[in-house]
Amino acid sequence: MSDLTDFARDLLARTLCGRVPTPPANVYAALGTGGTAAQGVTGEPAGTGYARQRVVFNGSGAQKNAEALRFVFSASAGTLTHIGLYDAASGGNPLTFMALSQPVAMSSAGTVTISANNLVVTPT
Repeated sequence: MSDLTDFARDLLARTLCGRVPTPPANVYAALGTGGTAAQGVTGEPAGTGYARQRVVFNGSGAQKNAEALRFVFSASAGTLTHIGLYDAASGGNPLTFMALSQPVAMSSAGTVTISANNLVVTPT
């Protein structure tokens, strides 16, 4: 993940200033057709069986997903170009986002899988 959202920047700033914000209890990955610092991922699929996936990270320094993520689609969802992290399974606050290394065209039902250790959040 390369871009922190506005919410995550504020969370980090409050932490650094000793204001003790509440970190997310869980983190969820989302797919979409774009992304912005204000919104995180934009264009999340709707009506396609899609759901955000809970992510557990491990490692020190760079954080990597401990298990594969599987986004299941019951119908076409178009071309997905971005992935992001949120603090809720739906709605919630965006944390970070980035473009996928390759867009994924979901022209019918199917599954998008991100293998373990392939979703990496780096401290830069």
